Amino acid sequence: MSEDWLSEDPLVDPSDPAAVAREQRRREREAHRQEREPKQEEEPQAPPPPPPSPSPAVPPPPRASNGSAPKGRTPRRPSLKVVAVLAVMALTAGAVAALAYDYFDKEPPPPVVFRTTTVTIPEGLSRAQTAELARELGLKGDYLKASKGREGFLFPDTFELRKGAPASDLVQLQLETFDSRMAGVDLKYARSKNLTLRDVVTIASMVEEEAMLDDERKLVAAVIYNRLRDGMPLGIDATTRFATGNYTEPLTESELAADSPYNTRLNGGLPPGPISNPGLASLEAAARPANVDYLFYVVKPGTCGEHAFSTSEADFQADVARYNDAREAAGGESPDSC
Repeated sequence: MSEDWLSEDPLVDPSDPAAVAREQRRREREAHRQEREPKQEEEPQAPPPPPPSPSPAVPPPPRASNGSAPKGRTPRRPSLKVVAVLAVMALTAGAVAALAYDYFDKEPPPPVVFRTTTVTIPEGLSRAQTAELARELGLKGDYLKASKGREGFLFPDTFELRKGAPASDLVQLQLETFDSRMAGVDLKYARSKNLTLRDVVTIASMVEEEAMLDDERKLVAAVIYNRLRDGMPLGIDATTRFATGNYTEPLTESELAADSPYNTRLNGGLPPGPISNPGLASLEAAARPANVDYLFYVVKPGTCGEHAFSTSEADFQADVARYNDAREAAGGESPDSC
């Protein structure tokens, strides 16, 4: 190695052999090290970034065509909360689109049409009589079972039912109609006589069977009230017909003497319960009877069901005699026809 460096290095004293030797060995090691390392070309220095734009909003850096973030920047991941919100919005939009398709692009289903039947229940029928009518009309199921314990509260009316509907549907409509109609009946007078709703319905069921003319319903109800007041048996044969099921033939002596709680010739007070299902006029008469003193009544012959009312036993017996004479003249048939 040339020693020209001695004149170029002011830190080494040429007159000091030891210092010269040390510097010589250092330079030789440095030369060997540089020979072992590969030579690298210097990369040009990147120009400094331009100063930030004075614009108030800095646009985001452009993304590469494959959707990745530009080199030199770490992509920012959206939070889980944001992802969840976006997912819900997407599902909601899909559901709305499906509903819109169903609504606008599909024809609505045709309306369901049920065949109906008209059921008319006359006033004054018992549960047993109504059950027979329900079978004739083609209602399904057991009307007696569906209406058990509801005698008197099965309001008679005209109802619309599906063809072949269960008898329980008819029972439900009758009970609902009773409640709505009875809501307009004033029970204050009956309650002043210590009568319950069931008592009023029981009286109304007897009025329904006994009175054939509307203007006599309150008179028949008055006779019942007056007899209850005086402790007299009611003597209404319609209660015995209910107990025996004999609604068409004359009552026999044995039926009239039957030991039954519904025999109002032998037992005082009201029967155990209603004997039919009365209409509104009979219910109103039972709730508020006429203000009269009548204790008796019997059919007037040849008057289309009109009754002769009386307050004394003597007048009543005279009316009964006229009735029996007319019945005998009719060959034992009831003389109440016109």
